[in-house]
Amino acid sequence: MSDERPEKQLPDLRASDADRDRVVERLRDAVAEGRLDMEEFEERLEAAYKSRTYAQLEPLTADLPAAPGTAAAAVPAAPGAAAAAGAAWPGRIGGTGSSALAVAVMSGFQRKGRWTVPARFDAVAFWGGGELDLREADFAQREVVINCVAIMGGIEITVPPGVDVDVRGFGFMGAFDQRDSPGPTEPGAPRVVVTGFAFWGGVEIKIKKPKRPLGGPSLRKEL
Repeated sequence: MSDERPEKQLPDLRASDADRDRVVERLRDAVAEGRLDMEEFEERLEAAYKSRTYAQLEPLTADLPAAPGTAAAAVPAAPGAAAAAGAAWPGRIGGTGSSALAVAVMSGFQRKGRWTVPARFDAVAFWGGGELDLREADFAQREVVINCVAIMGGIEITVPPGVDVDVRGFGFMGAFDQRDSPGPTEPGAPRVVVTGFAFWGGVEIKIKKPKRPLGGPSLRKEL
């Protein structure tokens, strides 16, 4: 009889944030399809974000069919398999912009949380400051343009990793500054073009992960 331990099975392996996000996306689809009611959704949503292994995640979608157009289950079939990068992006592109203009004159503005970035968004800061946080935002179309005018003021734009960022703004005694590398673009991710003019002011583009996994508390409000 061998003393060797049996090979570790998949359900005992630790799940990643991406694995949990894929399960949440399937649960969200199931609500839209009428397969789950809100009480069931909230219970499974909470369980998904508490899950640490595949064994804990797997039962949450075991009684649901695969999402339309996909053959793979929500939980990966084997460790090391290629992650479905950008799986959540199709559901975040399309719709009508929440607003198309933000102005700060000796004051400030802020757009954050769940909002829809229009095809073109104009941001103006004059002796003031503004913040545009796209980490939990939806996008009206695959490519959006954010036109910034910063005069003796500043505008900060925060985007999540995986988004294609193209900075084209011009600074005169000012700057358009992107210090963080966005990393590789995820398949299906939107393209954000930042244009405009900075005079004695600045526009800063930051790359940061969302503060909370998408599909958390803010998702419940939408549904």
